[in-house]
Amino acid sequence: MATSDVFKPVEFDVNGRKISGISYGDEQGPLLLCLHGWLDNAASFQPLMPYLSNYHVIAIDWPGHGLSDHRGADAHYHFLDWVYDLMSLFRSQQWQAIDIIGHSMGGMVASAFSAAFPEHVKSLTLIDSIGVLTSDAATTTKQLRKGLLSRLTRDNKAKKYHASLNSAVAARVLVSDLSTDNATLIVKRGIEQTKAGFSWRADIRLRSTSPYRFTLAQAEQLVADISTPVQLLYGSKGMEMVTKGLKCFGPLFKNLQVHELSGGHHLHMEQAEQVAKLINAFIHQQAKQ
Repeated sequence: MATSDVFKPVEFDVNGRKISGISYGDEQGPLLLCLHGWLDNAASFQPLMPYLSNYHVIAIDWPGHGLSDHRGADAHYHFLDWVYDLMSLFRSQQWQAIDIIGHSMGGMVASAFSAAFPEHVKSLTLIDSIGVLTSDAATTTKQLRKGLLSRLTRDNKAKKYHASLNSAVAARVLVSDLSTDNATLIVKRGIEQTKAGFSWRADIRLRSTSPYRFTLAQAEQLVADISTPVQLLYGSKGMEMVTKGLKCFGPLFKNLQVHELSGGHHLHMEQAEQVAKLINAFIHQQAKQ
């Protein structure tokens, strides 16, 4: 496997704010865009990228994550804003149709983007992700109240600090299925050292509750409108919502391939080589059609 010095930093100016990322592979090859999950960052794709070296692989940090800029003081992080961020990135770089990999939240955003802008997506690989988060229509008002009040709480919450990098890594391991090595990759990109200690770069507003979610009927329509070939890779010990979502959303896809792999929610880090083999085969298969 290639060493870390082949990973190149990239930056994009999108709507006047910086979106940072990591580039790997053949810069003259086909573009392959990687979209990480909530509170992760582009480094979560580093174990996978060396196995996709025939492509020009770019993994971005979503706004408010990693090394990317935070949103303005009067803004928040609604699901639909992520879709707009992705659309804006495509337009700023004048990308046409490319292949996309989305993990967790990144997969949800990519799914919505694929439904709305199919002309921009050759193929979509979802990693432990399917459909989008939903709420019952009857809870609309409660969801709105809860979401708006959570913004007030988060805006006034004091920043937390860790005494060391190891302490921050241990805290991340404690609330995830990540190994220490994989957690270290994500934490190093997502933390900064100050006089007060080590603190997360991630915008605290990311933890706010969404004031609005799709109803199940809306989510089903969104999935049914995806014409892009889709591959789902999910872990045997991954998120329960993915196995439940597969039963609900799976039959609605026009073109879906499914593979269960040994591993957890971050199986692209745990089983990087196996995941890459499936991605390479899937993209190659779609290119021949």
